[in-house]
Amino acid sequence: MVILLGLARKGKVANALRREMRILVLLLFYHYATKNAKSYRTSNPNFILIMADDLGIGDLGCYGNKTLRTHNIDKLAKGGVTFTQHIAASPLCTPSRAAFLTGRYPVRSGMAALSNIGVFLFSASSGGLPTEEITFAKLLKQKGYSTALIGKWHLGLNCNSRDDFCHHPLNHGFDYFYGLTVTSLRDCKPGEGSVFVAGVRAYLATPLQLIGITLISLEVLHYIGFLRIPRGALRYFFLISTVLFGLLLIFFYTFRYLNCFLMRNHVDPMIIERQFLDLLWGGLLYFIYFRNADTPFLLFLSYLQVHTALYASKDFKGKSKHGLYGDAVEEMDWSVGKILDVLEKWNLNDKTLVYFTSDQGAHVEEVSSTGEVHGGYNGIYKGGKATNWEGGIRVPGLLRWPGMVQAGVHIDEPTSNMDIFPTVVKLAGIPLPKDRIIDGHDLMPLLQGKILRSEHEFLFHYCNAYLNAVRWHPGNSESIWKAFFFTPNFDPEGSNGCYNSHVCYCYGRLVTHHNPPLLFDISRDPGEKNPLTPETEHHFYEILDIIQQAVNNHTKSLHIVSNQLSWGNILWKPWLQLCCSSIFLSCYCDHESEEKLSLPTA
Repeated sequence: MVILLGLARKGKVANALRREMRILVLLLFYHYATKNAKSYRTSNPNFILIMADDLGIGDLGCYGNKTLRTHNIDKLAKGGVTFTQHIAASPLCTPSRAAFLTGRYPVRSGMAALSNIGVFLFSASSGGLPTEEITFAKLLKQKGYSTALIGKWHLGLNCNSRDDFCHHPLNHGFDYFYGLTVTSLRDCKPGEGSVFVAGVRAYLATPLQLIGITLISLEVLHYIGFLRIPRGALRYFFLISTVLFGLLLIFFYTFRYLNCFLMRNHVDPMIIERQFLDLLWGGLLYFIYFRNADTPFLLFLSYLQVHTALYASKDFKGKSKHGLYGDAVEEMDWSVGKILDVLEKWNLNDKTLVYFTSDQGAHVEEVSSTGEVHGGYNGIYKGGKATNWEGGIRVPGLLRWPGMVQAGVHIDEPTSNMDIFPTVVKLAGIPLPKDRIIDGHDLMPLLQGKILRSEHEFLFHYCNAYLNAVRWHPGNSESIWKAFFFTPNFDPEGSNGCYNSHVCYCYGRLVTHHNPPLLFDISRDPGEKNPLTPETEHHFYEILDIIQQAVNNHTKSLHIVSNQLSWGNILWKPWLQLCCSSIFLSCYCDHESEEKLSLPTA
């Protein structure tokens, strides 16, 4: 079996056989696990925390979608609580995930950028989630839980050398990691183009044109004798230009091999291929049973779907009504259903809290080179990923725990993905850290009806490291006020996103500042279509004064920390690159190790 799988990876057997072998492996996992399911015992609750990537709140049936088939996620909603105003702490992947794991605004940990680049783009960057930050995984591991992250990390890898793994998931409380260290980009899938094209157009197109025009002009002037330039100087200038252009081509060619690989713990076994969901599913089964037969577990299942590049297996490709994006959503829904089936088969339903969310709203600007929409749907909400309009931060929030949380309940109060940290930690019987501010709040009192109002009177919405907006839910009112200090300039004007730059940005000519701030009552205007004025809201200035006071208090609670997303931390560093061969061989890594996933034996 192991030999055949190895041959399949190396392309020495037909693709059909490789597919069958993967299915057989999964069946073996399932057989041996269910054979001994009755022996599984735990007194502490288990946690399965599921996070989709770039999934829009309007993509799910339980939030009103009528055309995408998400029956399993909808089943999860029916069996538990649906949060209708669940807010991501950031509208970008890296800071949102940092907030989720630590229960803190990303600006507190240095995981919020001062530049326009708000996420990690390279596996060989030196920034990442600081080691002094405390994740829920770290606390639960100390309590005796088995912990695993399967899927996307996107919070850094190394600091000073290619094997120090200072930012690696295993250094943040996870016993087991199988997934992607950065993120799945268009560049990871041959033929899907590059997300860097917009950046090249914006920042390099003009300099390259100027260099070309300068070279041609100098040559012409030299030829007609108007300006004498040493031939050596022209050749030197031409050589430098050629080298720079060549480096740009090498960057695009090698990006996939340097960044788009799955790792198992500290090993980088393979470049992403379309069957990665099968591989992650096998790793999930392996962890739930073989690593947790006698201990409670925490599983963070962090899907690569539905961030581009989009993948769908042949069983789902072409089956949805929304192209490849819809296919990927429906395949993810299928895998959620398989997880729920495993819990039921192993009698773990009543012992396991299951949570489902997305790291931020759908990326509305994602359109393929052929014009196919590869971004999701944010329902009635304005904007999307990278903005703090509701479409960028209002995300699915589903939580099921039979016997402990009432089924079929909708909670309209503001909640945050930062709330999962204190909720999980307290349920595991662990006191919250006293040496730092935790911005999230325990959800159990709200879930169990012990309180009816959210403990979040204020929520602060950051665009990278810049305070963009504030949400205020007064205790004596049903209104939910939201004030914007600046808003992104949609491009083209009148659209619902920043299509020419691929994402919206946070400062400079790309935003419009507002004085006084734009004010909305999103309890009455969730689509944020009608900003209030002193004429339409009599308490206009009073509301803004209270919000400003909250901002002042919040700002006083912040401390100066190292910026993990500075240019020095996000740029590619060759000495940090994980590599099995020379760069000219594309650094392709596909080796087995002592950490390889072992198959069960009869």
